[in-house]
Amino acid sequence: MSPSGRYVALFKLPYENVSPKAGDAGQVILVDLKTGKEKVVAQSRGWEVQLGANVQWGKSDHELLFNDVDTLSWKAFCTVLDPFSGKKRHLGGTVFMASSDGRKIASYDLMKSTYAQVGYGVIVPKKLVKRNFGADQKDGITVIDINSGKSKQIVTLKDLYQTTIPSIQFKNSNDYEFYCFQIKWNPQGTRLLTTLQWAPVKGGPRKRSVITMRSDGSEIRTAITPEQWEKGGHHVNWTADGEHLSMNLNVDGKEGLELIEVKYDGSNLKTVFTPGSGHPSYHPKGLPLIITDAYPNESITARNGIVPIRLLNMASGKEENIVEIFVSKIDGEFRIDPHPAWDKTGRYVIFNGYINNTRNVFMADISEWLLKQGFSLK
Repeated sequence: MSPSGRYVALFKLPYENVSPKAGDAGQVILVDLKTGKEKVVAQSRGWEVQLGANVQWGKSDHELLFNDVDTLSWKAFCTVLDPFSGKKRHLGGTVFMASSDGRKIASYDLMKSTYAQVGYGVIVPKKLVKRNFGADQKDGITVIDINSGKSKQIVTLKDLYQTTIPSIQFKNSNDYEFYCFQIKWNPQGTRLLTTLQWAPVKGGPRKRSVITMRSDGSEIRTAITPEQWEKGGHHVNWTADGEHLSMNLNVDGKEGLELIEVKYDGSNLKTVFTPGSGHPSYHPKGLPLIITDAYPNESITARNGIVPIRLLNMASGKEENIVEIFVSKIDGEFRIDPHPAWDKTGRYVIFNGYINNTRNVFMADISEWLLKQGFSLK
């Protein structure tokens, strides 16, 4: 949703059941929530199935951000587009996530993202993409100032692996491939989190760790160790205070996951709701509410392709399903995650679904529910 709240930007895949091919273009769509009209404002060749072209907003409605690829040079970059005038410019790197104030973007090498997990990067001819053997000294996290275009790599994979505290180092690390997977700003724009993952070059299970840092790459800390994650877990995010992270994690050794909070340095881990599931997102105004969904195979579902959008109240320990949505039983690259998220006001919940044999995006206005529960958005 745009900074003014009037527009929603979406990405339309050119096809939904085939892996993307280098050079194939999808559409960037602008929806006017006041009139209900939508229009195509751009095309992009920098996409994959799960996140599209990472379409999001800068500091105003006149800055729409998305990834694209130059098919002559096969370089990937972030486009900054004014969707009303059509004026655009290219930044010197890709976007995974823009900061909450819309002034900076952060990314890692999204062309290599397919080696970490299919669906979250951009596609170029595979022969052009080198794998990372060992913790690479060139691949890493880059932050770009949207206004000036100034770009800086704040850490390399080698920095993350060798300097994070507590240490995650192990023997024979050069026999493993290392990659970042996802990079997320905290709401204040002061810290970043990423997942560092590694797997044996010759094949075998991967291991993962959640690592945080200041926005300049300093104070690198291990929030979740590989030993903690391998017991079972998924989907990490920041909480509203910008000091803590949330994650679905097995912390009691029993079947199923708990929704936990942990400080950016790995301390003060605690369970905040049971059971955990899906993609938890904390209310942006600090209300004791979490919106989440579930994967179709998680125990809280009927395993029939229909999943709940769960509204969790941490203060009362109660939950309510605001809707149940069909996402199909498709797994892997082509799965449909509802992945609910709040808008910045905390009034709307936006999520995906699969209706009429195609992917859809839905918005739910829960302001009346919030008022009935005694919550205020002022």
